[in-house]
Amino acid sequence: MESKSFPKSWGAEYVAANEVRFRLWAPGQEKVTLRLSGEEREMRQSGNGWFELQVTGVSPGAEYNFVLVDGTVVPDPASRAQKADVNGPSLVIDPTRYRWQNSAWRGRRWIETVVYEMHIGTFTPEGTFRAAIDKLPYLAELGITMIEVLPVSQFGGSRGWGYDGVLLYAPHSAYGAPDDFKAFIDAAHGYGLSVVLDIVLNHFGPEGNYLPQLAPDFFHQERSTPWGAGIAYDVEAARRYILEAPLYWLEEYNLDGLRFDAIDQIEDSSDKHVLVEIAERIRAGIIDRPIHLTTEDSRNVIFLHPRGEAGSAPLFTGEWNDDFHNSVHVFATGETHAYYQDFASEPEKLVARTLAEGFAYQGEISPQTGEKRGVKSTGQPPFAFVDFIQNHDQVGNRARGERLIELAGADRTKVLLAALLFSPHIPLLFMGEEYGETRPFLFFTDFHGALAKTVREGRAKEFAGHAGHQGESVPDPNAEKSFAMSKLDWKKSGSEEGKAWLAFTRELLALRQKHIVPLLATAEGDAGRVVKTAEGFLAVSWTFPQGMLSMALNIGEETRPLPDLPGETIFVWPKAADALPQHSILVRLAQGDVK
Repeated sequence: MESKSFPKSWGAEYVAANEVRFRLWAPGQEKVTLRLSGEEREMRQSGNGWFELQVTGVSPGAEYNFVLVDGTVVPDPASRAQKADVNGPSLVIDPTRYRWQNSAWRGRRWIETVVYEMHIGTFTPEGTFRAAIDKLPYLAELGITMIEVLPVSQFGGSRGWGYDGVLLYAPHSAYGAPDDFKAFIDAAHGYGLSVVLDIVLNHFGPEGNYLPQLAPDFFHQERSTPWGAGIAYDVEAARRYILEAPLYWLEEYNLDGLRFDAIDQIEDSSDKHVLVEIAERIRAGIIDRPIHLTTEDSRNVIFLHPRGEAGSAPLFTGEWNDDFHNSVHVFATGETHAYYQDFASEPEKLVARTLAEGFAYQGEISPQTGEKRGVKSTGQPPFAFVDFIQNHDQVGNRARGERLIELAGADRTKVLLAALLFSPHIPLLFMGEEYGETRPFLFFTDFHGALAKTVREGRAKEFAGHAGHQGESVPDPNAEKSFAMSKLDWKKSGSEEGKAWLAFTRELLALRQKHIVPLLATAEGDAGRVVKTAEGFLAVSWTFPQGMLSMALNIGEETRPLPDLPGETIFVWPKAADALPQHSILVRLAQGDVK
């Protein structure tokens, strides 16, 4: 397909064959000069803090910066690409130059989604968009249907998670050029894989953010997030920047959706919340394929996820369900520090509740905060929740980045993986989980000087005495070794152990598509119920128009008798028996009307 050309409030954009309009909001500056290919031109003030200039004879790839009154040279905050690092020149990009090979792509249904969370920099040894293309056949053959790419907006340094991006329209240059990201998405579509991007609209990173100097009103100084000053979503120019970024990524890169990071930190006093306006614009503007929008929100709320006819989503499609992960983690490991204390008491009951009803906390008091958390979620269809037993956050925000397999053991982890993939919620796998990766995924950055010192010392202080680690043992986030240690070990996937894990995962995914996905086509709310729980044991069932799905699992020390679960056994591991021994799971499906 041809890339669409659409106007944007900010940035450099071709308005004719060789004519580019440069536009910047900089009310904090009396004068702004455009430095284009080494030549300087003063920009015209067009009112309300906007500076503009239209230039002819501009070739794609031309370098440019903005020069401020005091001589400071800055990149374009709406840069579509950087020559190299976040502080250097921006590049003029012609979006029509890429020729899409899979222009007939029309997306995939949400109900068949199996998400694979991928960090481009550590997914392959090369850490680039182009290198990741070579692994796409592997993911498609495995049974993955959707790739979720961790944030790629340009951030400080060459390596990092991506959640401290500052140029929200530019793919991180260390991963490749814009056309390289397009080629990755294009190739994924050719293998039947949809691609969604994780985006961060709640804050800007600490390096390369010149917006406070250009436009102090872009931020509310009296309002803050855990990562810095809060964005002024009620200020028109700032709101445009934030509103247009999601549409830009979807339209320009032919993505299939977005995951919105930590939306509980997006505080907006406007008559219409910025997130609602974003979703409405996307739904109205892109109608040629399904667009899947998910949110991460620690509040356990559902107001952004109303359901329409046949389970349609007029706003956001699904919610990352941290309650499922947190309860499973305590259930599997016994760890109860920090936010895990909310799940310390009878975790099997909380795991069962999340499977049956969505959230574990639906208005109850959180022991950690002493405040009520969440709302009733039973009326949501099961596919409104995105579940995982590990992800970048929950692994990487441990002092030493251990994966679940290291904490709970292989057998227990396999039981929980099976539970995840047979649940009627939408499952998410963290890269490497499919073959039993044991390498850590650490928190890593590429900062220097005082900022590097602050991050290093803050990380050590955060984990001093935490989960059995002393602060001095926490890996330095800025050390290149921390990044290298976090890269996947693809040799393991080819080992006998890795092949066995892959066969196990492949079988689960095939059974999910065969048995679970058809049930979701007509799934509605109030489908699940908790059948039974005991220490280390739980049983849950879900009733659908086509039949009843039931699951029982045991990771406790004692063998447990099987509860009365109707239907045919569609999966049992490790082997069929009259009871459930330690580290076992049974799944049954009864067709038709089951009371």
